[in-house]
Amino acid sequence: MYLSIRDEMVSGGEFESPIAGLRHLGIGAVELHLDDEFRVISLDSGEQYTLFSDSEAQTYGEHIHGLGVRCCALLTARDLSKSSRDENIQWLGRAVGIAQALGAGSVRIDSVMGRENDMTFGERVEIFRDVLSEVLLSTSGSHVNLAIENHGVLGNNLAFLLNVLESVDSDRLGLTLDTANFYWRGYPLGEVYGILKLLAPYARHTHAKNIAYPREKREIVREIGWEYGTYMSPLDEGDIDHGLVLRMLAGAGYRGDVCIENESLGRFAPGAERVAILERDAAHIRELIASIGQRDPRT
Repeated sequence: MYLSIRDEMVSGGEFESPIAGLRHLGIGAVELHLDDEFRVISLDSGEQYTLFSDSEAQTYGEHIHGLGVRCCALLTARDLSKSSRDENIQWLGRAVGIAQALGAGSVRIDSVMGRENDMTFGERVEIFRDVLSEVLLSTSGSHVNLAIENHGVLGNNLAFLLNVLESVDSDRLGLTLDTANFYWRGYPLGEVYGILKLLAPYARHTHAKNIAYPREKREIVREIGWEYGTYMSPLDEGDIDHGLVLRMLAGAGYRGDVCIENESLGRFAPGAERVAILERDAAHIRELIASIGQRDPRT
């Protein structure tokens, strides 16, 4: 395993530029947000790059390579319930092509759908199965994985995720396994570990964050998102034992990135205090990876 971070974590003003943040933290891999217009941020300025064409993607790939940075994954937030089937297939197919050009291993797929409350469980599974199967077929020569994140109310549902994964049945379809989202969803801590263990074999990418609930709230079913803004925490302070989670992932054969997604930064003062939190996050994950004894697969 190796350490990575979301671009959002180093582009909020704490550093002169995202690349300055990456270098300060000693992190060489980044998850880039690809918006609906196929734009990503520049790592050394405030500009955006549009990656619609192959040549644009190649130029951007050369840009980040020259900075000594690897794109480990693209974060997309395509709502599969809003656009047509064909539009979604075409858009995600282009995202896979961009990821391939950048050398990224995965495209993160959002499991949140704006119309999900108007659909049955079967209809939601069918949309994901249909669209993702066709994307995988149309990009069959690619090494890039599609990695569904357990995200939102209905996306943090074990039955939904397993039904999509098993009905598509492709090695290139897996998960962006978020370590805290099931806990946010209201599952007791022990049950969260049980879910993560079941899903570890499907991990293709990760998001690492944490929550520090009061002791009496940890092993009970809570309201969805209960007091998240109050109790979201740095990685080394929360209830989720990331050492345990990483051992589960390692035991399932995972060799990918552990991506910092610290949503608690807004609780801390801008500037030095937030930088110190990110430094702690990076040191914590590095120490845990080292304790597992895995070598970085890139070396």
